[in-house]
Amino acid sequence: MSSALYNTTDEDVLLRAGIDRSLRHPVMFFLTSGAAWLAVSILLGVIASAKVHWPSLLAGCPFLTYGRVFPAHMNALIYGWGMQAAFAVILWLTARLTRKECTAVGTILTAGHIWNLGVTLGVVGILSGHGTGMPWMEFPVFAWPVLIFSYAAIMVWPFIQFRVRPEGHVYISQWYLLAAVIWFPWVYITANVFLHCLQGSPLMAAGVNAWFRSAMIFLFFTPVALGTAYYLAPKVTGRPVFSYTLAKLGFWTLAVIAPWAGMQKLTGAPIPYFLPYVGGAATAMLFVPAAAAGVNTLRTILSNKETLSSSPALRFTTAGMGSLILLGAAAVFLNLPGSTLPRTQFSLSGYGFDILALYGFFTLTMFGATYFIVPRVTRREWLSRRLIKTHFLFSVYGTIFVALVAIFGGLLQGGSQEDFTKPWATGAAKDAYPYALTITVSWALILFSNIFFFIHLTFMWLRLGRRSSHPTLLVFSHGGSPHGEEGDIDNVGPASAH
Repeated sequence: MSSALYNTTDEDVLLRAGIDRSLRHPVMFFLTSGAAWLAVSILLGVIASAKVHWPSLLAGCPFLTYGRVFPAHMNALIYGWGMQAAFAVILWLTARLTRKECTAVGTILTAGHIWNLGVTLGVVGILSGHGTGMPWMEFPVFAWPVLIFSYAAIMVWPFIQFRVRPEGHVYISQWYLLAAVIWFPWVYITANVFLHCLQGSPLMAAGVNAWFRSAMIFLFFTPVALGTAYYLAPKVTGRPVFSYTLAKLGFWTLAVIAPWAGMQKLTGAPIPYFLPYVGGAATAMLFVPAAAAGVNTLRTILSNKETLSSSPALRFTTAGMGSLILLGAAAVFLNLPGSTLPRTQFSLSGYGFDILALYGFFTLTMFGATYFIVPRVTRREWLSRRLIKTHFLFSVYGTIFVALVAIFGGLLQGGSQEDFTKPWATGAAKDAYPYALTITVSWALILFSNIFFFIHLTFMWLRLGRRSSHPTLLVFSHGGSPHGEEGDIDNVGPASAH
């Protein structure tokens, strides 16, 4: 029996090595180019935030007015970084979970270059004044067909791998990842067809746009991050998922509730009265899947505290799941129709909520996946534990300041906006000033850490990292050996959800 077990393990090692080798270039391409776009997005975010409290900054440059820089900042964050990080993680996790090597590297890389070309042209189009003016959809109209066709060329392969996988259990990670792959084209094509191809009411166009923003958060970025967390938590700790029933509850409540959210952004508009309240109620109810998934993954991670204290992947994943619970609480707090919703509808609070979702939850989880995946596809270890620690601290504390300061600063700003007896300059603008200044400083700190993250990642792609028999950990024992070690076994037990 021991001989058979040894041979099976040896075959598994060779299979995993083959999968990692086949995906090295696609995964590193998407992560590295995404990290570059993340740095560009944060730089634009620093400029946009600075112009809130320093309007004369770069006033002589029409390319860098607030109305252009801010949408360029958000679209670069979403399509430059967010989508490409998701591509890398979905491709690698699907291959590992289906136990199939990637056989379409050339197609994926070609489509990836086309995606980056589309994002580049879209950001340049926004900065040159050709944006559509629709939040999160500001790219010029020509860009969306380019993006959807390149998306199809990249994401068709996870479907093929899932179809030809060996018979066996389908883990909760695969549920979330495949759902995200399906939901994105539905959301993206529907919104773009209604807004760019069909001539309808401008008022309802605003409603479709509001629904699109919510759907992108909860029907794409959220399931990708949760699928990743449900893979990393049991894999790194070596423990099964705390509750598989709770995991399924979180998935189905997200799938049922999330498509109804978003229309609360049109509260007070001349549309059917029930629509904003349905959207607000649905957004508030998203606390249920957020709490279910957050508690479930955190309980799994905390079952092995020693590994948590040393593993960069777990540290970032824990921060991401904590942000998910905060996101669920913020979804309730900001969507109370009689109190907070009217005050936060057109204030900094909406921006704080978006950043908490896109950076606090999704991006931190993607950082955890990056620190886990990259050493496996490059067969090298990270060059510096100190850089990883710095990246973690600046990212977590910077995100907390940006998101929470924007949310609570927006409440004061919104209250002043509702007081029509106060002039704008001495009311809403004055109240928002210290919060906007804090957001600018926080983005600058996050930019500092992410520049080094991009450099670190590039060195890994060039295979300049050291060869090692164990993963890069943040804590070492007195004898020089690592405290705990991230496992590399795809199944840790029948209850594991990865």
